[in-house]
Amino acid sequence: MKIYVLTDNHASKNFSAEWGLSLLIKHDCKNILFDFGNSKLFLENAKKLGIDLSLVDYYILSHGHWDHGDGLAYLKEKKKLICHPNAFIKRYRKTGGYIGLSFNIEEAKEKFELCLTRKPYMISDKIIFLGKIPRNTEFESQKTNFVKEDGSEDFVIDDSALAIKSEKGLIVISGCAHAGICNTIEYARKVSKVDKVYAVLGGFHLKGNDDLTTKTIKYLKKLNIDILRPSHCTQFPALAEFYNNFNSKPLLAGAEINI
Repeated sequence: MKIYVLTDNHASKNFSAEWGLSLLIKHDCKNILFDFGNSKLFLENAKKLGIDLSLVDYYILSHGHWDHGDGLAYLKEKKKLICHPNAFIKRYRKTGGYIGLSFNIEEAKEKFELCLTRKPYMISDKIIFLGKIPRNTEFESQKTNFVKEDGSEDFVIDDSALAIKSEKGLIVISGCAHAGICNTIEYARKVSKVDKVYAVLGGFHLKGNDDLTTKTIKYLKKLNIDILRPSHCTQFPALAEFYNNFNSKPLLAGAEINI
């Protein structure tokens, strides 16, 4: 399995970065474009890597925030786009400012082969889009900084991830983990029926060296995960704690990762 980091907050040499995430995943004879950043930067980095994105089989949108989905506007090929139905709602920060996608569901239906699902979706025997992730831990997703258009709280229930089966164990790819990275992993284990977690990569949505990060690290230590790569929305104090506990390093735009 190979993962190309097309966009992330940090960049490797000769590549550019932005606030956002986009990954190209090659596994089980499938090419999957997972998230798209907030601009056409993922296309520019893909070109530098010598990647032809017209060969992608599926587009996956982890959730409907601008920094993960606005890059969709720059794609020309009409492919299947898999996401939760709520990905296209209008949403805002409580402090003000629109954070939803720059286009609506009608435009998405015209541009892509739109597959909206709350339930797990089998991309192949080894790759699963998780759909709506149950929130069962007592320490994750307890509050939100976002609201919907009607002013009600937005807990980003469209947040999803990929569960990928490999010979070494389960690989979990997260966009932002608004559902909680522990909730995401547990649901991935349940849906895939694979207990051993080999790798977890992507946004963990942890901000500081606080109680949430401490409890998350405690949970992850019990699983003895081989590869942990928190990135994107995982901010520096939390990244430092992950480095201290797991020697884990964030993803870098332009990186090629073999798992």
